[in-house]
Amino acid sequence: MPIQYINFNGSLVPEDMAVISADNRAFRYGDGLFETMLWKDGDIRFLEFHVERLQEGLQLLQFEDTGVFDSFFIRAKTEELIRKNNMMGQQLRVRLIVFRTGAGLYGPETNKPGYVLQVERKQETLRDKKLGLIVDVYTDFKKPYSELSKLKSNNALVYVMAGLYRKKHAFDEVFILNQAGNLCEALSSNLFIYYNKVLYTPALSEGCIAGVMRRVVMDIAQVEGIEVVEAEIKPEIMKVADEIFCTNATHGIQWVMGYKQKRYFNKISRVFQERLASWTYEVEE
Repeated sequence: MPIQYINFNGSLVPEDMAVISADNRAFRYGDGLFETMLWKDGDIRFLEFHVERLQEGLQLLQFEDTGVFDSFFIRAKTEELIRKNNMMGQQLRVRLIVFRTGAGLYGPETNKPGYVLQVERKQETLRDKKLGLIVDVYTDFKKPYSELSKLKSNNALVYVMAGLYRKKHAFDEVFILNQAGNLCEALSSNLFIYYNKVLYTPALSEGCIAGVMRRVVMDIAQVEGIEVVEAEIKPEIMKVADEIFCTNATHGIQWVMGYKQKRYFNKISRVFQERLASWTYEVEE
């Protein structure tokens, strides 16, 4: 196989090259954020939303020089890396990790950012196109909520444990509860529940990630005249819901087919999938 490259702080290096030291703050403390994005038709989809979220998160974590990671920088560095890896013309998953550089224990010695940029082919499966997800609720560990909960941070133990559960029991996706026992999000997605002609999604105050695709779906719903309520959602609603679907930046919208013995429709989620295929914003760069 040809050598694949990553961008480490501006240098294109082989992906199997050791680039971090033992005192790297992302490795030691999870001190950083990441964005997972979709490269499609020669650009990153909804890039300005990713940039907005990343910069807000970096500012919240008191990073310096957050303005470096603007749309021009991320687009240019991504395209450079794609060309280096001979991946032009493909749909790709783009992952940007930003971490705090320098040494120090819990108290960092500097707030300067470093970064790693990766691209990989997005593999579509039959389930992506025709089949709904089979899901379960993960209950062993719950996600605490605070102002930090909405960030896509490098602290991911709850998701790792939920991922182990999903793999062990061969589910397509699992839903994570917050510390109050309410539905929070899916393992790698936000979630929406359609019940009694109203679309519900966990509020950001419930501890879910402020997802880019979550934001897009809520905008589509407004245009379609579908009421969206951000709320505290008990997991019991899954027993009576009409539809459930998951959203993230790379997979878009995935409808849930089953939870235990319950089976769901996919009429509303199909509407969103069709609208998403051609959805654009006038201000999108």
